[in-house]
Amino acid sequence: MKSPARHLLFSLLLLGLAARAPAQLAPPRLAIPYGSNSSAGNYTELNSIRLYYETYGDGPVMLQIHGNGGSIRDMGNQIQFFTPHYRVIAADSRGHGKSEIGAGPLTYEQQAEDLNALLDQLQVKSAYVLGWSDGGIIGLLLAIHHPEKVGKLAIMGANLNPEGAYPWALDWVKQRNKFVDEKIAAGDKSRPWTILKQHLALLGEQPQIPVGDLAKITAPVLVMAGDKDVIRDDHTLLIFHNIPQAHLAIFPGATHLIAWENPDLFNQTIETFFSKAYTRPDTKNFFK
Repeated sequence: MKSPARHLLFSLLLLGLAARAPAQLAPPRLAIPYGSNSSAGNYTELNSIRLYYETYGDGPVMLQIHGNGGSIRDMGNQIQFFTPHYRVIAADSRGHGKSEIGAGPLTYEQQAEDLNALLDQLQVKSAYVLGWSDGGIIGLLLAIHHPEKVGKLAIMGANLNPEGAYPWALDWVKQRNKFVDEKIAAGDKSRPWTILKQHLALLGEQPQIPVGDLAKITAPVLVMAGDKDVIRDDHTLLIFHNIPQAHLAIFPGATHLIAWENPDLFNQTIETFFSKAYTRPDTKNFFK
């Protein structure tokens, strides 16, 4: 795997959001080196791979899941914010950061099963789950297939299928695929192109979550997006309307990178959702 800095740079390029991004739209530089913190980091063997994770704080358990091409470092603002009141568990997803990729094609389902196994190993019966981008997809799959593991779920910029993204994003993935294929064909060794090819396959071919599966989610869910996200706004609404217990938050003047753009607003919105009992008032009830 490449260094975290280069890894995150490629993550941004992969999303097509930061070829010329402002300096503030970058992984947070914090006093604690999240993602490379030897005092908090551990490796564990599960599902035929070696997976890296870090733990911080005490209290209710919160699992934080990063996005495509990223690592624990992406979630630094969130780890720092929630650590005083939660036991935060953050892992490098399979094929990302310090975690191994294993054999066979990379899938969101396998990444979700990895985190389910990690929670089992850590004897966590239920956790609050925060997932950003691909992390939101993984969080949805965890809530669908292991509902007992998810007390509440907050997802940011997640999708059920590739068509949930705007056409410009899918076109960009195709362009990057062609570029990576050329590098592999040329025998270039400057980057781990075969792994990056699998990251692109996640974006361009997966997930394929049936809308009907959202009804299996028993936990309250906070569905979030920027008002200029990579995910189409009607797709975000589709997710919101098909989860039995859901809240919706569309951040104004924000992109897919709200967790870096405005971490105070992003984190406090999630904290309010996690810390308060779920209710779903309806305006129509005032007119009865």
